[in-house]
Amino acid sequence: MKIISSYAYPRRNIYSHKPVVKMVVDLDEHYDTPTKAINGLNDALLKVLPGLGRHNCSKGHEGGFAERLEEGTYMAHVIEHMAIEIQNLLGYDIAYGKTIRSDSMNVYNVVYGYINELAGIESGRIAVDLLNSIIACQDFNFESEMKILKSKCVQSDIGVSTSMIKKEAEKKGIPVMKIGDGSLLQLGYGKNSRRIQATLSDNSTCIAVDTACNKTLAKSIMAEYGIPVPEGKIVRSENELLQYCMSIGFPVVIKPNFGSHGIGVSINLKTPEEALEAYKIACEYEDTILVEKFIKGNHYRLLVVGDKVVAASLRIAAHVIGDGESTIAELIDRENRENPLRGEDHEKPLTKIVVDKVVQAYLKKQHKSLDYIPDEGEKIFLRENDNLSTGGIAIDVTEDVHPENLKMAVTAAQVIGLDIAGVDITVSDIGVPLTKAEGAVIEINAAPGIRMHHFPSYGKGRNVAGEIVNLLCSGKRKMSVPVISVTGTNGKTTTVRMISHILRGTSNDVGMTTTDGVYYNGECIRHGDNTGPISARAVLMDKRVDYAVLETARGGIINRGLGYDLADVGVITNIQEDHLGIDGVYDMEDLAFVKALVIEAVKKNGYAVLNADDEYCMVVKERVKSQLILFSAKADNKYLQEHINRGGIAFFSDEKAIYFNDGHQSRILISLDEIPVTIGGVLKHNIYNALAASSGAYGLGVEPEDIVRGLTSFKCDEKDNPGRFNQFDVRGVKVVIDYGHNIDGYKHVLNSLKEMKKRKLIGVIGVPGDRTDSSTLAIGEMSGNCFDKIYIKEDKDKRGRKAGEIADLLKQGCRLGMIAESEITIELSEEKAFEMAIANAEPGDIVVVFYEEYEPLLRVIEKMRNSYEKTGLIIA
Repeated sequence: MKIISSYAYPRRNIYSHKPVVKMVVDLDEHYDTPTKAINGLNDALLKVLPGLGRHNCSKGHEGGFAERLEEGTYMAHVIEHMAIEIQNLLGYDIAYGKTIRSDSMNVYNVVYGYINELAGIESGRIAVDLLNSIIACQDFNFESEMKILKSKCVQSDIGVSTSMIKKEAEKKGIPVMKIGDGSLLQLGYGKNSRRIQATLSDNSTCIAVDTACNKTLAKSIMAEYGIPVPEGKIVRSENELLQYCMSIGFPVVIKPNFGSHGIGVSINLKTPEEALEAYKIACEYEDTILVEKFIKGNHYRLLVVGDKVVAASLRIAAHVIGDGESTIAELIDRENRENPLRGEDHEKPLTKIVVDKVVQAYLKKQHKSLDYIPDEGEKIFLRENDNLSTGGIAIDVTEDVHPENLKMAVTAAQVIGLDIAGVDITVSDIGVPLTKAEGAVIEINAAPGIRMHHFPSYGKGRNVAGEIVNLLCSGKRKMSVPVISVTGTNGKTTTVRMISHILRGTSNDVGMTTTDGVYYNGECIRHGDNTGPISARAVLMDKRVDYAVLETARGGIINRGLGYDLADVGVITNIQEDHLGIDGVYDMEDLAFVKALVIEAVKKNGYAVLNADDEYCMVVKERVKSQLILFSAKADNKYLQEHINRGGIAFFSDEKAIYFNDGHQSRILISLDEIPVTIGGVLKHNIYNALAASSGAYGLGVEPEDIVRGLTSFKCDEKDNPGRFNQFDVRGVKVVIDYGHNIDGYKHVLNSLKEMKKRKLIGVIGVPGDRTDSSTLAIGEMSGNCFDKIYIKEDKDKRGRKAGEIADLLKQGCRLGMIAESEITIELSEEKAFEMAIANAEPGDIVVVFYEEYEPLLRVIEKMRNSYEKTGLIIA
């Protein structure tokens, strides 16, 4: 068995509305081998992964999967559960999984949830390797694999602080995007979004953060505001260190001036020898060393969020308690190994105790070593600094802080310029004002950890992540900008452009993704097909954007999932035959299932917009969980009328106008003659696009009069709608460029051309290579029945076809129509075929080209115009 491919879907997808891994596995000769057919397999699986015995599976009760193993389940199903259980062993709570057979007898899609992408992908790999080893009776070092993977996961996991903020934002319905590989999060979309890294918000300036990191500078600023701080200075040599220690008197504290997490800090140093040793330790981390007068007392951390202290903790340094038998080293090892709250770095509420030179120096100071055996119940402190990141613990004392100390902590944060800060205070009792108890603010921390407040070792946990999210949301109705996602077989690009145009007409800044680029206010900022999740994220991350209008194509949905969480409006223009036989989509039901994701992923108070004239749109209507808007080009459409009778919102048209029903009454919205892209109603497909755009814009809250203003000013030209029935005149020949690339697209354009025809219709036709033979033949036959002369060309991207293969199929299709074979010419180059068609046309003829690349055709038109000018011919 081998893995063909493995991909993680980080957002909603066709398999689940939560993140999943899709692993494509070739089971080879084991594709139909049940587990009971291999002696010892079930016992070996449960021995290595005993947790499998607790999986429910389809039985619906604990132990259900073990029963399935005994009955004889299949290997893909086993791999699914193994991948889930391996992630459970890594500490991730995963339960979801499903197995789907592909079109190949021995290939399966194994789908399962994940939290950490690396863990999700690698768990699948380990599951397949382990299963292969068990079946082949080969050794497999499962413990070693898990140890290596666990180490990698710790490095790639977001920290506790970040994960708590993410969780709180999601609870409030705020979409969260992780940016890059670190802990930078964006809460919300577009102009209203905020960014935060750990607990460092985008409201904190670089100057404020740098000031907080420079302990000497921060202290000097706080002192100017009357905040008590310990006396101290930076020293740069051992002589300067000893001189200063003598001037302020022992005991002292020595630490790196720009350090964090308590690294390299030594406190309560009482002799020159201790000071020199501490200085050497600090110099290993930094060459700027701070010496301070030691302040006696307990150590507290006050967390300031905005203009208030939201939590306070008493911090106690890392320590162990003797049992009368074990050494200090053994006690540390046991605490790290057996305490489930301790993990590497910031992965869990507490950090494992690390033995370093500071620990050894402090034990020596107590006349002890790591080999010392404490008496039963004897508490041995390992450090004097109490950071959680060095193994300390915390006790919640939020309700014990004196009001003056609360005010002083807030003042300290504000004078430094931080909206979120950890203020470290040393004082005998936090319930007594610092000024009376001879306490001091030791330092102020940007990006303070919040583990100690959420998960104190004793006392009440405080939801400070919620307070941080509230701070970021303050003064705003919502953290996101409206998102509209448009999918469908045809018309989605024009619909997206129309909606964007309508919104820009209301003085909004609009980000848009389409098949030809990513746009900001009509300016293309990235060229090419940009209808997938990466392009959507680019718009949603843009802090200039008031509205995000996203074209969402089939391929992106299948292969990458959605690029957003929930849309305010989801639109399906239509569901017609296209791309069948690709990416596991074999029939119209499959295609409808894929596209329905766009209307499923809509906020409950948002709108799903559907074409009531489209059979499959009405099939997927049952999957709508939001409000619904229907549109139709037939006023008597039964679905439309039923919807209106139930008080639903609808847009519809007849031969003269578009009408609007707000759920109470119908009224005319705009006459078709006023909509340029319909060419007086001739372009029926653009009537549908105008209906879809009007419905989508209304779902976003745009007023009807603004919709009308947008429709009347949107033109079918290179500026507003490039490549969609654009018309040009070359010496009296009408030239039309259109992106029709499937049966329905061709049908709409050909029907429109028939109404416009005065003389000959000349077609330059082609279809992408990934279309089925039957649809290619059908397009050829339609063309043969419509055009007076045909030039057949091919796309440069053959999509797996041989050169000339598509052209031959199209010619066969054309010959099924009414056109004579003598009127069919094959010229595989798109530009050459187009140039030939124009050159051989006469004034009054119409030449239409169904293109692959738009810009080269514009150059052909310009070239031929210039050619006619030079020869003195008249250009109409």
